[in-house]
Amino acid sequence: MSTPWDARTYDESSRPQQVWASAVLARLDGIAPDATVLDVGCGTGRVTEELLRLVPEGRVLALDASAEMVELARQRLGDRAEVWRQDVLELALDEPVDAIVSTAALHWVPDHVLLWRRLAAALRPAGVLEAQCGGAGNIDRVRVVIEAVAEELAPELAGWSPWVFAAPDETERRLRDAGFAESRCWLEERATEPDDVSAFVRTSILPAHLARLAPERREPFAAAVVARVRLPLDYVRLNVSARR
Repeated sequence: MSTPWDARTYDESSRPQQVWASAVLARLDGIAPDATVLDVGCGTGRVTEELLRLVPEGRVLALDASAEMVELARQRLGDRAEVWRQDVLELALDEPVDAIVSTAALHWVPDHVLLWRRLAAALRPAGVLEAQCGGAGNIDRVRVVIEAVAEELAPELAGWSPWVFAAPDETERRLRDAGFAESRCWLEERATEPDDVSAFVRTSILPAHLARLAPERREPFAAAVVARVRLPLDYVRLNVSARR
């Protein structure tokens, strides 16, 4: 099932994601100015825009599975980057890239074994991967709230999750099996207080849940979750640094 995203509201409420992304981009320090970089799960293109500044003589590619996100990213980036809609599990580039970046996206991908294989195949030998996504323990308290609301208002969602929140050790094993020569993975707790909690929960946490409900049931479900969550939101990020 394709998940519809409120890209405009996501863009306006995504300050936490931009903060997390800055640390990932800092790990690209020293990248060649003429490098070709792929942004996986580019969202509305804010991080892609920062990548353009890192490789002023290079080429930036960006993909996202959401048509709404891609549309807004294209508006933001114009012809400065090549942006297209694609499921990363179907990724097959004509030519490998020098670096892959992904922030706040890969936990939405259901098959992490195939995910890392696809990304390894997209990298040239010695190419680098710098990524960050939800990791083991991510939003545990929020998930308890979602489960309680689901049991009351949407029993068909009880026990269901759209996310893969992986641990460092299993991710390093998957990277090795996918063909990466070097990798380092670690978790980082990032307690988060969004500027607009309601907008953030609706657009960064609940899109896949809401997509499974009839339109008239979405707002009661979202409102009940927003009413019960407590700040700070208990975010845990899985960081991945790897070399092909």
